[in-house]
Amino acid sequence: MATTKYTIKLKKYVDIQEEYKALAAITPGHLVEFTTVKDQVKVHATAGGVAVPMFALENELAGKAISDAYAAGDLVPVWVVQRGEQVYALLADGENASIGSLLMSAGNGTLKVRTGTNTIVAQALEALNLTASSVTAAARIVVMVW
Repeated sequence: MATTKYTIKLKKYVDIQEEYKALAAITPGHLVEFTTVKDQVKVHATAGGVAVPMFALENELAGKAISDAYAAGDLVPVWVVQRGEQVYALLADGENASIGSLLMSAGNGTLKVRTGTNTIVAQALEALNLTASSVTAAARIVVMVW
């Protein structure tokens, strides 16, 4: 079972943080990518695709929590995560990750267990089974970026 945390940044060595405008709704912990518009991001939309490890953060300066989503047009603090750093990311609904599972983009801002030779984004540091979840939503999981 996942452990509750109150921040997306769990272990950081290099703290590269930027701020970009949201194209559409983004939740802290989502894997994000740039759009074709300057200084704009959206949830990572290519399942298994190449992904720069950039995760939306909570807006702690405004007193917001990791459960407070951003709307289209909001400024989103984005963490450009380096290899070995730990993130409180979102695992896609229906997934079953064990400790050590390699994770890839699910194509909707969440992560899922890697299949085939798809691009690895992170590795699960805790187990989380969402295959029998009665709530059809992603859940948070601690991961280490590859």
